[in-house]
Amino acid sequence: MRFVSVKVYKGSVLEAELDDGRKLYIHADVAADHGVCAGMELDRDKLKEIVYASNFRRAYQRALYLLDYRDYSAAEMTEKLTGTYKNEALCKAVVDRLREHRLIDDARYAGNLARRLTEGKRYGRRRVLNELALKGIDSFTAEDALVPYEAAFGENLAELLREKYSRQLADREDRKSAEKVKAALVRRGYSFGEIDRAVREYYENAEDNEEEN
Repeated sequence: MRFVSVKVYKGSVLEAELDDGRKLYIHADVAADHGVCAGMELDRDKLKEIVYASNFRRAYQRALYLLDYRDYSAAEMTEKLTGTYKNEALCKAVVDRLREHRLIDDARYAGNLARRLTEGKRYGRRRVLNELALKGIDSFTAEDALVPYEAAFGENLAELLREKYSRQLADREDRKSAEKVKAALVRRGYSFGEIDRAVREYYENAEDNEEEN
């Protein structure tokens, strides 16, 4: 097969027409690397190589654009790119290149997300682990990301009881309100054991304050 014409299509993209009427849209740098020009003879394997290189470049540039706005996990970026370019193997190769350049780092991503969820939203351990898993973070990386925040979970739970749920817990005999509070805390990712202990300590502290007054 042969390229019968090569011309600028848009920006840095060229339109290369084959003698069978097909038109390929190739990044100018890729075209230069492979010597693409009108009259160039090529076989099927060479054509596939050029198309792959061009698609890889486009996907890589798209990933860089996305990373300008926020960080991504490897799994998130792979899914995002695959939705556009429909070639999972190519998109995984792009993400591997991004990892090599430290532009994507799951450990860094997990640490930042764990901090936001723990310190910002005051989620419990289970909820944070679940959120990390939803972003494609493996269990070992997720567990490592939580190490700096282990003490914070208990502190956050005590703060939530004081600041957000004190009204519902005002009447110690109101078990219905207490159960609603516990259910809300379970949704935030705290275990039943943690919650029961924190509620018990909350009431004990309240009693101590009453006695002091």
